[in-house]
Amino acid sequence: MSDTPDSAVRTYTEQHRAAFLDDLAEWLRIPSVSAQPEHDGDVRRSAGWLSAKLAETGFPVTEIWETPGAPAVFAEWPSEDPGAPVVLVYGHHDVQPAAREDGWSTDPFEPVIRDGRMYGRGAADDKGQVFFHTLGVRAHLAATGRTTPAVHLKLLIEGEEESGSPHFRALAEERAARLAADVVIVSDTGMWDENTPTVCTGMRGLAECEIELNGPDQDIHSGSFGGAVPNPATVLARLVAALHDPEGRVAVPGFYDGVTELTEAERALFAELPFDEDTWLRTAGSYATAGEAGYSTLERVWARPTAEVNGIGGGYQGAGSKTVIPSSALVKLSFRLVAGQDPERIQEAVRSWAEARIPAGIRHRITFSPATRPCLTPLDHPALQAVARAMGRAFGTKILFTREGGSGPAADLQDVLGAPVLFLGISVPSDGWHGPDEKVELGLLLKGVETTAHLWGELADALR
Repeated sequence: MSDTPDSAVRTYTEQHRAAFLDDLAEWLRIPSVSAQPEHDGDVRRSAGWLSAKLAETGFPVTEIWETPGAPAVFAEWPSEDPGAPVVLVYGHHDVQPAAREDGWSTDPFEPVIRDGRMYGRGAADDKGQVFFHTLGVRAHLAATGRTTPAVHLKLLIEGEEESGSPHFRALAEERAARLAADVVIVSDTGMWDENTPTVCTGMRGLAECEIELNGPDQDIHSGSFGGAVPNPATVLARLVAALHDPEGRVAVPGFYDGVTELTEAERALFAELPFDEDTWLRTAGSYATAGEAGYSTLERVWARPTAEVNGIGGGYQGAGSKTVIPSSALVKLSFRLVAGQDPERIQEAVRSWAEARIPAGIRHRITFSPATRPCLTPLDHPALQAVARAMGRAFGTKILFTREGGSGPAADLQDVLGAPVLFLGISVPSDGWHGPDEKVELGLLLKGVETTAHLWGELADALR
């Protein structure tokens, strides 16, 4: 275990709390909305602000990396210890659009503190969770008497995550030598809830496609031609109906090839979480659970691959009837992928499966969007255990483990750098990411500071 005195870390954090929160509020006032062109200058201003603040923190190297879109920020602080492991922290400085009329109680870009919470766009996603690293590394140095971190510390904070990270993969590939690391820490995630600190061990990948079917050159009379020519809407309905078998498994041949199965140990850890299915259903606005047989709800969401119909249409949609055979039909599908699945192979499998079911007389177009790879770190990985120990020291309680059902650019770093990805976040579901009145719990934010103060020593010990 690192020799960082826990009390010294906590004392340093409290002593610098006010200045830390003032700085964070200043950053939150910059409306770095990457999705809106009118805020391009603000996204660039946000990158400049962060670069300057990291230099003020003590990072000897801070750079703004240009992309065809919004700039990213890179910082580096080498360790004086020979052979110190290299750690790369990932986050983002862009935020979702926000306006008072969306339902905010106050101006989304004028942060306020109420009842132990800071409200403002980006408070949790992701500026607050990026910024706790600045005070955390200073607390680490102060408590240990070091002049450099116990690890060779790098930060990469991108500016387009809320716009789908369109240039992130290319940036990572172009700068792979500068980004090389033994482990990646992603601080764009959260915990189970306010009372249950957790570490996420992986995210699912994503493959998306659009299937367009065309039959007659125009809508035609169903009395004159019905039953005698192929109907693209009917073909599409059969295609969608064939997507799953009666047990809820995806029926595309080869879909499950290579899937990393859940271990009994991980299933037991999932079962320890205080999960209430009725509450979960109310949050979803759904009236029943469904999915692959033999798995719990959490296992389905976190650790099993899925296929979903995101949108479907074709033919007449207006009031009353219009007896036609439509000329076209369209479906949008998404496939969440888990460790062991290759997005390119999944795309090939889905294309082959669909084309085999499209009859003569139906022209088709199958288009795939850029895919995101899944990532997973085994429970027994020493770096993951180091994160759990550091978090346990900060929170003073047992740390449980989760996975993330969604997808993100973290897997690109794992793929390009060949390094395991670990997740460290203190946000909770009530923080309201992407919604009105986004906030961060100040007590949890400071626990994030303490966690990172302990983490660099823990990782240095674990990875030597």
